[in-house]
Amino acid sequence: MNWINNLLSSGNIPYTILVLAFVIAVGIILGKVKIAGVSLGITLVLFVGIAVSHFGFTIDHKILSFVKDFGLILFIYAVGLQVGPGFFASFKKGGIKLNLLASGIVLLGIITTIIIHYITNIPMPTMVGIMSGAVTNTPGLGAAQETFSSINHGANNSSIALGYAIAYPLGVLGIIFSIIILRRIFKVDFDKENEDLIKQDEDNLDSVYTLSLEVKNPSLFGKSIKTISELIDKKLIISRILHSNTGRIEIASSKSVLGENDKVFVITSPRDKDSIISFIGNVIDITREQWTKLDSELISRRILVTKSEINGKTLAQLNLRNKLGITITRVNRSGIDLIALPSLALQIGDRVNILGSNESISTAEKILGNQLKRLNEPNIIPIFIGIFLGVLLGSMPFAFPFMPQPVKLGLAGGPLIVAILISIFGAKFKLVTYTTMSANLMLREIGICLFLACIGLGAGEGFVETIINGEGLKWMGLGVIITVLPLIIIGIIGRKVFKINYFSLMGLIAGSTTDSPALSYSINATGNDMPTISYASVYPLAMFLRVISAQALIIFFL
Repeated sequence: MNWINNLLSSGNIPYTILVLAFVIAVGIILGKVKIAGVSLGITLVLFVGIAVSHFGFTIDHKILSFVKDFGLILFIYAVGLQVGPGFFASFKKGGIKLNLLASGIVLLGIITTIIIHYITNIPMPTMVGIMSGAVTNTPGLGAAQETFSSINHGANNSSIALGYAIAYPLGVLGIIFSIIILRRIFKVDFDKENEDLIKQDEDNLDSVYTLSLEVKNPSLFGKSIKTISELIDKKLIISRILHSNTGRIEIASSKSVLGENDKVFVITSPRDKDSIISFIGNVIDITREQWTKLDSELISRRILVTKSEINGKTLAQLNLRNKLGITITRVNRSGIDLIALPSLALQIGDRVNILGSNESISTAEKILGNQLKRLNEPNIIPIFIGIFLGVLLGSMPFAFPFMPQPVKLGLAGGPLIVAILISIFGAKFKLVTYTTMSANLMLREIGICLFLACIGLGAGEGFVETIINGEGLKWMGLGVIITVLPLIIIGIIGRKVFKINYFSLMGLIAGSTTDSPALSYSINATGNDMPTISYASVYPLAMFLRVISAQALIIFFL
């Protein structure tokens, strides 16, 4: 039995892998268990790690530190790649209000944490751990720990992880409880909320809007599409023309000429539609399907961009409209429809809607790729280039006159910022940053599992003692205050002042706390996906602010 004794020797690699695998596997299994419809999910890995460590199964400190930091980098970078494409889009007109309210929730949480710190004299590192657990934000925990270690030359503070672990369970429940409380305060009726949504018809002002028009403006007669587009500074794509003098349909190109009473199929945005109607003529009742039926030679097909040489090229550079006689009506990126303006740069993974003849679309298909198999191939190079640049950025000191010492973004902030930037601008440098949702999820889950397991294994020795004989119960109560108070205050402001629909408010609360169990509860309670829209709108900024604020509190108050 010597092999078992050798295996269980805490200094060797097989033992380390054995313990980590056990903690992660058991944690994930337990995380799937639901109590009253709510589960703690992957965070149970942290608590299993605490339990295993409490019973004496520990890992060498240096190995534990490396695995924890590496897991954090993988997780943070994958999160950045996920939220990056929608980061700046979330600040468009429809999302500004929601993001301001989400920022208010984060700011109130910070203020509450600081006030409690001064009243109770609980050290700020511990308070940051409690705050991160109270809002169920694991990246904030990672950022706080990494920043503390960086400032103190590699030293760790177990109270950060203890505060997080103690506050987390009631944090999950507190967020859902806040959603329920707001419903009781405003006596929300789900049926009425649905009716209000229909009445408001809250279009995304940067989405795609289609309509059919009859040309009545004399100043447009005999003018080319190119000239017309230059005359009006609005988002305008004319995809098809039904000529009044011949009765034939033409796929519009920049050289196509409009005549009196010609009928055109227009793609624009809800914001510009009224201007376009006034500029061209009268609205007529012809649907997209009817346009397709009018000429059987025209077909519409959605094509995937999979060729790397297309990555970063604009539609104007490709010039497919004039070369092939086709019209690109819209581009779908990460589930969002974009108007196919000439300046729009294509990225790997985009889904392009093309209208034209079967022959011309087949040619376009060869140019763009349309091979799903290529998308399933992992793009490893941008991931490690991004991690390299993220660690480099995170290690750079930035000096500010109002700060006592230079600030570093650390292993959390650096990779997060680089991942967001590279996912948005990578195409301009010919970097293929596309990853399938499953690949991103795998990278993210592996990283967070390793990180949580190491956090639990490092904090387990003092957890039970803190709960029983220490200040654990007090920390729980303080965590509930940090959770509920900002959500209720901003929830009331959002509902009373900004008249936000309750379904959107649910998503706002879940997104501002980056809490997926609360989003799951909201979807199940409402029976629709409306909370998901506001959740996705505020999640990128909220995640960024949670990570940066955790670091800032450690730096300012240490």
